[in-house]
Amino acid sequence: MPDRLIDLRSDTVTLPTPAMRRAMAEAEVGDDVFGEDPTVNRLEEMAAERMGKEAALLVTSGTQGNLVGVLSHTRRGDEVILGDQSHIYHYEVGGCAVIGGLQLHPLPNIDGMIDPAEIEAAIRPENIHHPRTGLVCIENTHNRNSGAVLDRSQISAICQVAHNHGIPVHLDGARIFNAAVALGVDVRTLTEPVDSVTFCLSKGLSAPVGSVLCGSREYIATARKYRKMLGGGMRQAGIIAAAGIVALTTMVDRLAEDHENAALLAQGLAELPGIALDPAKVRTNIVIFGVTAPIGAAGLVRALKERGILCNATAPDRIRMVTHYGIERTDIETTLRAARDILAGVMISAR
Repeated sequence: MPDRLIDLRSDTVTLPTPAMRRAMAEAEVGDDVFGEDPTVNRLEEMAAERMGKEAALLVTSGTQGNLVGVLSHTRRGDEVILGDQSHIYHYEVGGCAVIGGLQLHPLPNIDGMIDPAEIEAAIRPENIHHPRTGLVCIENTHNRNSGAVLDRSQISAICQVAHNHGIPVHLDGARIFNAAVALGVDVRTLTEPVDSVTFCLSKGLSAPVGSVLCGSREYIATARKYRKMLGGGMRQAGIIAAAGIVALTTMVDRLAEDHENAALLAQGLAELPGIALDPAKVRTNIVIFGVTAPIGAAGLVRALKERGILCNATAPDRIRMVTHYGIERTDIETTLRAARDILAGVMISAR
């Protein structure tokens, strides 16, 4: 295997920048549970302003942020409407049900979107037999839908339906800055209609750990208690927050490079035999493609790994690759050459 790996498994594998490491080493710290860590306080103020919300809360991860976010909007026995391909539904260990006592009502995700008419139809009428519809959750960008982007009109359409019924909307915005960069808009354009939003510092923004939950002051006060309940009350967390501040101030605009590399990767893969992919669907940094060659997804993943390229099979016939800080154009070209060579050999053997 080559000395240097090209790791396309996820943008969670990013390493902190030199500036982040310096900021972490020099961070002014205090006890955050007592509200006395000045660096955490500065990050939370910055995050709230960036999202156009009143207040913010540093949490350990996007999963914790979503769970705390959902709990702070709902009460036990409520039903939560969300997409059937959403991260909360697939990858968060059933926390809403196990910890929140909540029932999830999944609706079809089409390119990351949930049809507002289907949300309207799913909202429960007042009836002794029904759970109360307590929340609608959306995701932007959409992980399982090739990093699909929701624009302001789509988000507003969903929020209008929910708000007409007095139901809040939570945005899983793990990669919301990717969406804003792809659309060429201020991130607040996408977050203003929703009641709360979680975004990750540790994906494309390259901080080593952490996410931020944003909403109203009253809502964040409630969320702070839930974070403590879940074991997320950290002490001298300024060493984490310092990297997050660098991420917000220096790493947002460079997400465009990841999008360019993803587009190059998608176009190249689409030209290969045994690959099924529409490059037009790749808007941000996630490339999901079908493998129709006899090698299958798992076989192609293994063959690429032997050449020092890491990626994940998400189904027997599907692979996911993600571009991020640390992945250069030359890495994309190397990946495409390796995939071309592997598939050419497979197709010759299959004749």
